[in-house]
Amino acid sequence: MINWDEFHEDDTATTEAPKPQHKPQEKPEQPLASGAMTSDEPASSAVGEVRDSAAMYQVAEQDRLARARQSLEELDVAAGLEELEMGAARIEVDDKQMINARADLNQLVPFKYEWAWQKYLDGSANHWMPQEVNMNADIALWKSADGLTQDERRIVERSLGYFSTADSLVANNLVLALYRLITNPECRQYLLRQAFEEAIHTHAYQYCVESLSMDEGEVFNMYREIPSVAAKSAWSLKHTQSLARPDFHTGTPETDQELLRNLVAFYCVTEGIFFYCGFSQILSMGRRNKMTGVAEQFQYILRDESMHLNFGVDMINQIKLENPHLWTPAFQDECTQMILEGTELEIAYARDSMPRGVLGMNAAIMEEYLHFICNRRLAQIGLKEQFPGAANPFPWMSEIIDLRKEKNFFETRVTEYQVGGALSWD
Repeated sequence: MINWDEFHEDDTATTEAPKPQHKPQEKPEQPLASGAMTSDEPASSAVGEVRDSAAMYQVAEQDRLARARQSLEELDVAAGLEELEMGAARIEVDDKQMINARADLNQLVPFKYEWAWQKYLDGSANHWMPQEVNMNADIALWKSADGLTQDERRIVERSLGYFSTADSLVANNLVLALYRLITNPECRQYLLRQAFEEAIHTHAYQYCVESLSMDEGEVFNMYREIPSVAAKSAWSLKHTQSLARPDFHTGTPETDQELLRNLVAFYCVTEGIFFYCGFSQILSMGRRNKMTGVAEQFQYILRDESMHLNFGVDMINQIKLENPHLWTPAFQDECTQMILEGTELEIAYARDSMPRGVLGMNAAIMEEYLHFICNRRLAQIGLKEQFPGAANPFPWMSEIIDLRKEKNFFETRVTEYQVGGALSWD
């Protein structure tokens, strides 16, 4: 047991200044003019102030220590141990489940869902940062009077405008809603990684906007000014609001379905459909050696988002397996309707961002692509496809999404870059 008095004595002994053993020899006084001050008087005054301050600090320190010790003496250890369930049985794998689990959320292992932990490891291995992408060629092209057509500029501006808000909405949903309601620790571990990646994505859009010297207010407020962008953001927000309330809890069929509805909305629609028109447009520019820095960052973002989508689909299907009573015919019809709504909103966005043919694509081709994507999302969660025969007009997108065919990021990173404001164009 610690002897606090001995500890204090040792502590103060080391903080006290050593006292002089001999009084210094005094100099003989010299007559001074009226009002004059000896040269050592200011120093003596300063020394006195320092000593007074040190003494006051020691008194305050003693008071803090006394209060800290009193607080520890008053600590109700028994209540804390009861809260921690001291002596409780160790967690078994069967105690774990996706929602409404009673197992201790602080115990990561033993794993029940190995796929969740593997996705966390894969996401961590794919780490990247926006500033490591060289933007110099993009800056030169963007500044050039005839470097890009107006349609191509519109695509870049619309993409940065929508995505800069969309990833923030996804991050808010993860942090404010899903993390609290998903009751499996290995899935929570991936959610933390995903939230960090969403922050990186938002950082990437800001870095692109800054590098190109774009109007930040115009780009980041686009979700309030451009109808096709605002409609997608409003649809996503609609499915976040109830879960983000502090008084929302799962545990009933209605609230459990509300959580499942949110997962379908954000993983299958927001990340699974709303991103794909912009992804294909920007990546098509990169394939034509235009805006290669922006395209490279979108490529890494697409890689991350593909993993987010697959993780979300796995969570949805696992909840369905563990709670089959939630997956009613009426709820399946509702989820199908949600995915169709998302598809229509993305088609409207394609028409707005691409009013004419550009980059080897147009709104009609994009509509077919989005019908193909819609079918994929429906099938991934066990629902019937709604556009039979829809084909993928952009097979190169599948190659980019496939991580095994992705180029090694660390072989392409750069160490020198400049943003637009740092370059001289005279």
